[in-house]
Amino acid sequence: MAALLLRTSRGLGACLRVATGCPSPSSCVVAAWSSARWPREGAVAWRTHAQVRHYSSSDKLSIDMDDKTGVAVLKLSNPPVNSLSLELLTELAIGLDKLEMNPSCRGVIMTSAHPHIFSAGLDVSEMMGKPTEHYREFWRAVQEMWLKLYGSSLVTIAAINGSSPAGGCLMAMCCDYRLMADNPKYSIGLNETKLGIVAPFWFRDTMMGVVGTRVTERSLQLGLMYSPAEAVHVGLVDRTVPEETVFEEARTEMARWLKIPDHARQITKSMMRKTTIDHLLAQRDSDISNFANFISKDSIQKSLTAYMQALRQPKK
Repeated sequence: MAALLLRTSRGLGACLRVATGCPSPSSCVVAAWSSARWPREGAVAWRTHAQVRHYSSSDKLSIDMDDKTGVAVLKLSNPPVNSLSLELLTELAIGLDKLEMNPSCRGVIMTSAHPHIFSAGLDVSEMMGKPTEHYREFWRAVQEMWLKLYGSSLVTIAAINGSSPAGGCLMAMCCDYRLMADNPKYSIGLNETKLGIVAPFWFRDTMMGVVGTRVTERSLQLGLMYSPAEAVHVGLVDRTVPEETVFEEARTEMARWLKIPDHARQITKSMMRKTTIDHLLAQRDSDISNFANFISKDSIQKSLTAYMQALRQPKK
């Protein structure tokens, strides 16, 4: 929400006040960002070559901004499965914030630099055998990434070119539109319960906004993973496309969205997502404490350890 409000307030103060009920654009921004912890400055730099800006933060993430089209391409590159580590989450939040503040950027395509996997979700090693303060820091970084992506005023399209469980699915659901490679070997969903952990309320709220209450209830309780065709059927993915055309189809879809005047689309998006964002902002600190306390329990640590051991076993 904060990103939506800031970008829109540049030339749309009157519309923003009507849409949000805030007395002024600046007061909306202050209210929305009052509990946010900013990532360290300077972690992301850019250098300009012709019409493309290359945002470079680490070898885990690449962001290329095309000034001619106004479209940035964000590629996850944290092999082998693009796990969302504390470092990658921080870089994502910084990169998204830089794009949000770039007046020439109108849209972002999110995809994976590695074939067959979009993102395997949160890095389980960040949730095992660490002190409580680390869990708090990690969870705040997860929140920050979500706030930046779900609350972005930009057009966001997920070009899902591989499997996308748990946190990977969350990132995809944050986007305005989801394209997925039509490969029956791939799957997408929030499968946290199968790891013995619980998706927090804002994961649930995000999914409910995409697929509705009943599908969300079944999906979360059973930890369901959907094939591309099944994901389209329940509304988790907007459409499937041949694997080799995912990125080009995302570009074509982006062009369709960019035909809509920015101010009208941004305010509409803000109104649609405000309640969900406010829900987390109002409970951000308690959500962090709940996660740290939950993940520290011996039973949860044992479940995560067993899961990691199973992953290390050779496939039959």
